[in-house]
Amino acid sequence: YLVQGSQSGLRCCQRVFSWIPVLIITSVVLWSYYAYVFELCLFTLTNTLEKVVYLLVFHVCFVMFSWTYWKSIFTPPASPCKKFQLSYSDKQRYEMEERPDAQKQILVEIAKKLPIFTRAQSGAIRFCDRCQVLKPDRCHHCSVCETCVLKMDHHCPWVNNCVGFSNYKFFLLFLSYSMLYCIFIAATVFQYFLKFWSGDLPNRPAKFHVLFLMFVALMFFVSLMFLFGYHCWLVAKNRSTLEAFSAPVFLSGPDRNGFNVGIRKNLQQVFGEERRLWFIPVFTRLLTLYYHFLLSNVHVSQGNGHYFPLKNRSSESQNPLLANEDMWEESDDGSEEGSLGELF
Repeated sequence: YLVQGSQSGLRCCQRVFSWIPVLIITSVVLWSYYAYVFELCLFTLTNTLEKVVYLLVFHVCFVMFSWTYWKSIFTPPASPCKKFQLSYSDKQRYEMEERPDAQKQILVEIAKKLPIFTRAQSGAIRFCDRCQVLKPDRCHHCSVCETCVLKMDHHCPWVNNCVGFSNYKFFLLFLSYSMLYCIFIAATVFQYFLKFWSGDLPNRPAKFHVLFLMFVALMFFVSLMFLFGYHCWLVAKNRSTLEAFSAPVFLSGPDRNGFNVGIRKNLQQVFGEERRLWFIPVFTRLLTLYYHFLLSNVHVSQGNGHYFPLKNRSSESQNPLLANEDMWEESDDGSEEGSLGELF
């Protein structure tokens, strides 16, 4: 009981401390709001038109930044559906088997019913002992969130959340709107920064807020620029951060470009097919996939978190489930919408 109590207390402390980076970012943003709106626009600017334009554009940037940051933080990571969990009989058979080779063979037999193409470095089926699930392609276990995350990219302390299939679009938009927020502040503050620095404006409290606004905005912009550029490269190549460091392993061997299906489709996997919604933090991919499934039975064309189209389409035929697409579309009781409903 003492050990369990200490472990639960430690986990509780970890959860509390994990919010510190988020509180730091929130504090800096709230201070920047006060410094820009009150100290600069209301107390320093004298031109009414300039004041109105600055305040209008600033609040648009601020709202989009806050919206995307909120979605990045509070969108829960997507986990594998029930079809990737071991059934009761399979679990009993797997646990009662003591031979590792026989256990691997059991997992291979189960995986034949699922759209799984990646393997562990050893060539075995990727299985999570903690979550008791067969890992879908691009799925990894997060030790911080204590769950398997679909298309896991990384665990980000600045959003205190796993960045993966469910919120990767929100994370990219958060980076882009953060850059826009910083560069807008730096560009509009620059002339008043020079005036305060040269002494053309009176020495008031606004001076220190404007000076720090300039430095903080530029500092964050430079750091965000490199991070955003890196993730743009990942999206263009259709890789996650984990896959950039360790190439996914297929039956034919490791291949960093295994999921690269062209830049247009790569972008659609992240942002959806509706381009007018690309820059708005709403989840569009599942609705698009379901719409296409109802119309033309191609619901696996853009990736749904459990399955992603491969660059080498011929390898898909090695999986009997996708070789006969009806097996994947039909559930165990013969209904077509059962399996799709569980996936989404």
